[in-house]
Amino acid sequence: MFCKIVAGTIPATIVRQTDTTVAFRDINPQAPTHVLIIPKAHYENAAALAAADPALTADVIREAQAVADEEKLDSHRLVFNTGSGAGQTVWHVHGHVLGGRGLDWPPG
Repeated sequence: MFCKIVAGTIPATIVRQTDTTVAFRDINPQAPTHVLIIPKAHYENAAALAAADPALTADVIREAQAVADEEKLDSHRLVFNTGSGAGQTVWHVHGHVLGGRGLDWPPG
């Protein structure tokens, strides 16, 4: 599904885009700000991305901070779910930028 967002064949509310990443609003937000950051290149999860392309991993994290800055978040959480037991439902790595409310610990 996320590859289709990158290709422009599935609509999304895009908030940022670079040569290597796309950031868009989650369709089922869990916080007032809930934006997904994905690399345009397909990797199944964060571990696969980090092993294959550390520079692209840094791009994703840098864009997460740029989203937080643009959303004027004093604090935020960046979450990468890896595996179905952790809540990963789309098998294209994506970071969730969550903010705009208190984020208690532990999550879930």
